[in-house]
Amino acid sequence: MANIKSAKKRILVNRTKAERNKMIKSSVKTSVKKVRAAIETKDKQAAQAALLAATSTIDKAASKGVFHKNTASRKISRLAKAVNEMA
Repeated sequence: MANIKSAKKRILVNRTKAERNKMIKSSVKTSVKKVRAAIETKDKQAAQAALLAATSTIDKAASKGVFHKNTASRKISRLAKAVNEMA
């Protein structure tokens, strides 16, 4: 355990930020799962609606620095491709 006051504060701040990042990553995973579930059921309307929500969630995560912008773009692109390939 740290003895210096600033080091103790850094530990607390890092813990807080890690929890925030975990929450954001979890919400991204949930939104991606919703898109994949809609694709599995072959419901194009639901898939497109879920894709819109997932895109927003992923973009917000990238803007907050949780994901790199290229990672966010890749995730969105793959989801959009999967939705567009539905018959």
